[in-house]
Amino acid sequence: MHLLLLAALTLQAQSPFTLEQIKSYPFPNELTASGNKLAWAVNEQGRRNIYVAEGPAYTARRLTNYKLDDGQELTSLAISPDGKFVVVVRGGEHGSNWDVTQPVNPASLPTPFKVQILAIPFAGGEPKALAEGDLPEISPNSDQVLFQRQGGLYIVPIDGSKPAKSLLTARGSLSQAQWSPDGSRVAFVSNRNTHSLIGIYQSDTTPILWLSPTTNRDASPRWSPDGKQLAFTRQPSQGGEPRSILNPEPTPWSIFTANASTGEAKRIWSSGNSRRDAMPTTHGQANLNWAARGRITFLSNADGWPHLYSIPEDGGTPLQLTSGRFMNEYINLSPDKTYLLSTANTGPDSKDIDRRHILKIPVDSAKAQVLTPGTGIEWTAVSTTDALAYIAATAQAPPMVTVLTQGKPQTLAPETLPANYPTRDLVTPQQVIFNAPDGTPIHGQLFLPKGGTAKKSALVYVHGGPPRQMLLGWHYGDYYANAYATNQYLASRGFIVLSVNYRLGIGYGADFQQASNAGNRGASEYGDVLAAGEFLKAHPQVAPNRIGVYGGSYGGYLTALALARNSNLFAAGVDIHGVHNRFIGRNRPASDAGYEKSPDASEARDISWTSSPVADIATWKSPVLLIHGDDDRNVEFIQTVDLTHRLQKHKVPYEEIVIPDDTHHFLRHTNWLKIAAATADFFDRKLSSR
Repeated sequence: MHLLLLAALTLQAQSPFTLEQIKSYPFPNELTASGNKLAWAVNEQGRRNIYVAEGPAYTARRLTNYKLDDGQELTSLAISPDGKFVVVVRGGEHGSNWDVTQPVNPASLPTPFKVQILAIPFAGGEPKALAEGDLPEISPNSDQVLFQRQGGLYIVPIDGSKPAKSLLTARGSLSQAQWSPDGSRVAFVSNRNTHSLIGIYQSDTTPILWLSPTTNRDASPRWSPDGKQLAFTRQPSQGGEPRSILNPEPTPWSIFTANASTGEAKRIWSSGNSRRDAMPTTHGQANLNWAARGRITFLSNADGWPHLYSIPEDGGTPLQLTSGRFMNEYINLSPDKTYLLSTANTGPDSKDIDRRHILKIPVDSAKAQVLTPGTGIEWTAVSTTDALAYIAATAQAPPMVTVLTQGKPQTLAPETLPANYPTRDLVTPQQVIFNAPDGTPIHGQLFLPKGGTAKKSALVYVHGGPPRQMLLGWHYGDYYANAYATNQYLASRGFIVLSVNYRLGIGYGADFQQASNAGNRGASEYGDVLAAGEFLKAHPQVAPNRIGVYGGSYGGYLTALALARNSNLFAAGVDIHGVHNRFIGRNRPASDAGYEKSPDASEARDISWTSSPVADIATWKSPVLLIHGDDDRNVEFIQTVDLTHRLQKHKVPYEEIVIPDDTHHFLRHTNWLKIAAATADFFDRKLSSR
């Protein structure tokens, strides 16, 4: 650690700003509204706190006072309908694939944390722990909080005057709880592994009403405004004869409405039966909403892009609310249920496909309006009674909560941005488009260092996900905001950095995201990363023998593929918690445990193996830095352990940094500093020496 800090100081001395400066930006998220009140969480160098503001002035103030970089998330933030309380979950790892609600302790403190639901008076006061649990839902009359714990549903007074108690016990794991508009009933999903059902709870003495139970998978219950009906989605369950692994069949889905008194349901819409018609995988998936004016709104890839649609509550022809070569995500229904707010990569500039702006869309007409045009990036919009609030950034200015009143933007809590933040020293990434080997256009963001004429070392940055899209500015995800800051720091150090948006990513249509022969079916998306390396090699400012590659998670997987397959092009790499072997841990290919086998089971296993970086370990020559937190809940730590043994055997030079007790998303600010310093130091040593 001492040597790493010395290396970081040496690097910083050659940069116009320090690593600590570029990483000191505040990151806001969880923006929510009720009436004319706002609340949001802010991560300030690892210290996570809640801020609030109230119209018409919208003067921000900090509501909590957590002072440690302890890695405890703040999620499920909500304001009670009467505006008196703010409710939040503190703890857990909500971006993980497993053990989501289990406590985390990345600071390695002797006393472990809990995942707790807290209530704080909006006017100010100490947070009160209501219960251990997750995903709280405040009742319409603001007096109770419904939440999940260990597969059951519990309830607790919002003021903490009584301890929490079980609301109901039923078979399966209970989730997606929704209060009825009058607060008298609760709709929920019971996941029973093979299938899932939607039930309505009314009282301790009234049997649960199951809505049209079948062998399918039902989800996303949404009450009608009058509380007489519910809408929900239905997808087929798994079963039947084994199907092809390499050519999976389409998975259609439907929207149903059900009578909330009888449980009788009818289908009002069905998707098509092609691959692009599958349930959207962007934030909120179907984004089902029962809106005003007798309309039900949803997201669909029917025309090849994630667009919003509206259908009469009794069924009929859907109305396509948005259209064009862009996607919608982070969709919120307005308080009066008459319009939707969407985050979309569209606007008057052709480069907006690599940005985000706020759309306002009436629920009953195709008249979408771009509310925030320009070269900035805006996301997660919510409506108050007199304003529009969202989070805004640019290529240089980090994300800040912004309120738009009477057409004038107002930045909230500007004091959270340090006075010495190096905004003016950041470069503006350029949009570049190059062709993959099969001719598909691939978008990237090119960070060119300021000044100097000598040929420079260059890096390909590969994002994780893979359903993500890097942008022409600060990113709306905290993990990728850290990556953006690291790319800016590397550019300040003299590296040319190309961030590549490879196939399987979002933002460029369903066919781009559902690319053939990708992942463990052939890793075809690696061709896009290779094309990014070739683009840099041909760039007049790049030294062609000094090209590196780095990325995290799926980006770590593709980094390892690059080093294993093309050490002749990629001279060094930093592989952060990547998948390397698809036959260990949870990453095994689809099993054929029964008597019957998939028709292409043997071929699929072979292709899955050749899609693994370790399959090409014999041609891996370039040095690599491996970084992994050992409480990773997205990529098992065995992936890095296994790789180190193989690298040793084949005499591939490697270095490793293990971060005890932190997770896949590196919840401590201190650890993000460590990772960025190590990455810059490694590339400086390995590439400059060439």
